Amino acid sequence: METVLLQETSASLRLLVALAHPDDESFGPAATIARYASQGVAVHYICATRGEAGHADPELLEGASSLAELRTRELMCAARHLGLAAVHFLGYCDSGMENTPANENPACLLQAPLEEVAERITGLIRQIRPQVVLTFDPSGGSLHPDHVKMNQATTLAFHAAGDLERFPHQGKQGLSPYQPQKLYYTVFPVRWVKAAVRILPLFGQDPAAMGRNRDMDLRRLASQAQLAVTTRIDVSPYLAASQQAAECHASQLSGGYGQFPRFLRKWLLRFDRYARIVPPFDRNRIERDLFEGIVEESRLS
Repeated sequence: METVLLQETSASLRLLVALAHPDDESFGPAATIARYASQGVAVHYICATRGEAGHADPELLEGASSLAELRTRELMCAARHLGLAAVHFLGYCDSGMENTPANENPACLLQAPLEEVAERITGLIRQIRPQVVLTFDPSGGSLHPDHVKMNQATTLAFHAAGDLERFPHQGKQGLSPYQPQKLYYTVFPVRWVKAAVRILPLFGQDPAAMGRNRDMDLRRLASQAQLAVTTRIDVSPYLAASQQAAECHASQLSGGYGQFPRFLRKWLLRFDRYARIVPPFDRNRIERDLFEGIVEESRLS
């Protein structure tokens, strides 16, 4: 494991985002990260791997010893645009997409015992002490095995972090139990995916073979049960920071970022959507703030 501190992290409000690869933060909740960082929240990013199983054009690899080094460099670029307080690498290798040779790497995230991954995340939760934790939904948003594993491990760690009996040896490392107050999953509107499945064939594209490596099956993704949106964050003022962060990941872009007309992109991406898992959401009113109802530590003592 490795932690890269980027700025002062003594803020009273803390958000922990736990995802799988360099670029997941930028192609996912980037605008949300930028919004809270700009408001003085210390936003920490757990990145499980360094994206070793991806691909990059040869010219982009010039000056880098490996794809992992290039993608780490791209993540650090994005982190500066988003205002991240720190990046925490769990130290696993990228598992690649489903049913690829990378899945068999004994050092990859997919092969790691779930309890081991959860233990590492639990240690970081106890160290960072975030009030809010954010990770993938159970489908991982793309069915990528690393995304699914991070959903499972982060959810397990969220509940374990406040339990004295879970990973008690961490106490010897000065990490006392700590229970975050809220857990969120990312939500991508399935209706958009279903619409894409219908429209893409009209333009000669196969919705079952999308993405840079043609390994994303939108038909299968559209069949997944969708979590109800409980929380909708207005991120309109932070789309520029989100785009700048995404453009840092040049090795993973295909066709250029922001190829839609600016007005259409701003309309489509003006909200980030989440499902609140803890505490259970039992109201009809949509939440507008991840920190709504948060009790700061000074008031808990």
